[in-house]
Amino acid sequence: MEQITAGVVGYGYWGPNIVRNFSEIDSVALKYICDLNPEHLNRHKNRYPAVRFTPDYQELLDDKSLDAIAIATPVSSHYALAKQALLAGKHVLIAKPMCKSSSECEELVAIAEEMKLTLMVDHTFVYHGPVRLMKQLISAGELGDLLYLSSVRVNLGIFQSDVNVIWDLGAHDFSIMDYLLGNKMPTALHAIGKSHTDTNFEDVVFLTLEFEDNFIAHFHVSWLSPVKIRQMLIGGTQKMLMFDDHRPIEKVCLYDKGIELSKPPQTERERYRALIQYRNGDMRAPVYDLTEALKFETLHFIDCIKNNKTPITDGRSGLRVVRLLELADASIKSRTVLPVNVGR
Repeated sequence: MEQITAGVVGYGYWGPNIVRNFSEIDSVALKYICDLNPEHLNRHKNRYPAVRFTPDYQELLDDKSLDAIAIATPVSSHYALAKQALLAGKHVLIAKPMCKSSSECEELVAIAEEMKLTLMVDHTFVYHGPVRLMKQLISAGELGDLLYLSSVRVNLGIFQSDVNVIWDLGAHDFSIMDYLLGNKMPTALHAIGKSHTDTNFEDVVFLTLEFEDNFIAHFHVSWLSPVKIRQMLIGGTQKMLMFDDHRPIEKVCLYDKGIELSKPPQTERERYRALIQYRNGDMRAPVYDLTEALKFETLHFIDCIKNNKTPITDGRSGLRVVRLLELADASIKSRTVLPVNVGR
């Protein structure tokens, strides 16, 4: 298979970025751009003269020469479009979140595995150079045993009309956590959130995850912040790490800082006598790959198709993220801590 023939469905906000990257890859022949909106279809026709712009999705499904379809439409349409594509024998790249329910995700995963097709979720931040560097540092044991992860992803808007802020912004951080922790499963989830408009979609959410090994993760997502913040802190027994995606350079900083107990307490009484010593060492900002995240991702998608590899963000990772999103909604509504069983 010399070239992968591909089509993109959805040419609104994110679709043009996928189209641009596909068009720049020599091993991809971009054949279709599909959208129901005539205004979207009329954009950039001169830029891609060899591409067929069409409102008819069935054209893509019926084309036996089409190998892959990228879906960049609203989440409510993901399941139906992806299912049709898989049953038509097409490899699928699907925007985040994967589907609007875990049951839909499970069905897509089952179909892809039965058809032996590549199903990949567009969790773009996983392919971001700084995030891949963080994974390398954690895997190499630079941080020691992980203690906590704390993430803030806030800005003013954009208010979505079909999902709340945790489905919009939290999906990014859940996918990053899933990647960094090696699919480690949490045991409990607690979320609180509020809607400050008449849409009833929460625009501010605070969420905490607990894990068996005393690791804890906390997320703050909001559409109601006066400033835009994209920051993640990860603490370990050896070192600590900060990822600030708003910095123009040095987005990842590794700190040789932490605490040490002078004598590990053996009893409850000794616990109060244990002396905490603070370690303040150097900070370094390791170099990371500057390749555009979506470029790295689309190249990975094509490589998985051509060489029968499992994507880093495969359907099962998309399923785990959606299960956490569902539990976040349930926790907000019930105002309770919920047990987690996300599976693998």
